[in-house]
Amino acid sequence: MAISLIAGLGNPGPDYARTRHNAGFWFLDTLAEAQRVSLRAEPKLSAEAAKANIGGQSVWLLKPTTFMNRSGQAIQAALSYYKLAPEDCLVVHDDLDLAPGVARLKFDGGHGGQNGLRDLIQRLGHARFHRLRVGIGHPGHKDQVTPWVLGRPGAADEQAIRGSIDAALAVLPDVMAGRIDAAMQRLHSGGAPGPAQTPPRAR
Repeated sequence: MAISLIAGLGNPGPDYARTRHNAGFWFLDTLAEAQRVSLRAEPKLSAEAAKANIGGQSVWLLKPTTFMNRSGQAIQAALSYYKLAPEDCLVVHDDLDLAPGVARLKFDGGHGGQNGLRDLIQRLGHARFHRLRVGIGHPGHKDQVTPWVLGRPGAADEQAIRGSIDAALAVLPDVMAGRIDAAMQRLHSGGAPGPAQTPPRAR
């Protein structure tokens, strides 16, 4: 099944822009820049949105303007407004269980403590949507998770995270065309082109 909506998760506002929790927004901003489209406020969706064309296929890009724990509100509204099924959606989010520099594709499953996913799953009543998990690493103790995700990564970790975003962007045409298994194989094996062959990163 082809992807028609790509939603990045994060918190709005400059105070959160460079935090680990906004890795999903980093992906959306990089993708929008590469596609030369501008995200515009869509109050009815509680989000910023833009239409792009990837590999000859139209896709909506979405950045919720709610805070992370209400991300599902915007995504559910967009699915309804654009008349799409959850299976048509790719949700891009930070993931504590993956190291910086690692990105993984997944369909269905639990929320793993990610509050944006938690809200979306609760609103939909299921988890049958695609995810792109962008690794941010784990601080080592659960009591440190909140300041970790809401903190800025060091220079090396940020470079690694943005590198994994580049690698994910390189397999996106396969994802868009519904060739999820092929995209997974390339991304998970590290077979995607390196940063020099992918779109420039938004800063």
